[in-house]
Amino acid sequence: MRVIGVLGGMSWESTQGYYRALNEGVKAALGGFHSAKIVMVSVDFAEIEALQQQGDWHAAGELLASAAQSVERAGADCLLIATNTMHKVAPAIEQAVTIPLLHIADATAEQLTADGITRVGLLGTRFTMEQDFYIGRLEKQFGIEVVVPDQSERDTIHRVIFDELCQGRIKDVSRQRYLAIIDSLHAHGAQAVILGCTEIAMLVGQRDTKVPLYDTTALHAQRAVAWALND
Repeated sequence: MRVIGVLGGMSWESTQGYYRALNEGVKAALGGFHSAKIVMVSVDFAEIEALQQQGDWHAAGELLASAAQSVERAGADCLLIATNTMHKVAPAIEQAVTIPLLHIADATAEQLTADGITRVGLLGTRFTMEQDFYIGRLEKQFGIEVVVPDQSERDTIHRVIFDELCQGRIKDVSRQRYLAIIDSLHAHGAQAVILGCTEIAMLVGQRDTKVPLYDTTALHAQRAVAWALND
């Protein structure tokens, strides 16, 4: 079994979901007392969030690249960035390490492609929904058309992520708002919806809607487990 490296803490609320999913995946595959071999560096999200708000992605990339080097030095064989948004600086992180980066958008797109999904809705932070680093990768590398909510809906999604989910606050009123946005995306032709922020699965899941949902945390962890087991 190869060692999975995790760059976490963005936020720790979702990183704990990664830890659980990685271990459950290995246990499901191997049984018994097996669990995942994991090396994790968890950063202080306050530092990252401040740089996001300042638009200083270069500094954020340098900070995470240094943390990724720590993960590699600790013995990891691959690297996961346990957040969608900070894949914006994935190129800087990849350049800083020699181990492979398993990209969260690739893990998601591979499953979408396998399921025959060609037009998909996307929920995430404002950065993920409005910038090209995520949407462009899905469209250019996988040929998947991406639909995003309108401006007011994007504002709501972003606010709930930072003001509630990253703080561990789960509110039913926010769940209902998210579900309404999911329904709207489906009505506008999205065959499915990506939960493109690792905290969103804390709020909504497949049990809440008939619209197919793709949980990026779960898909990213599944891809890492398969890689670690050389499957």
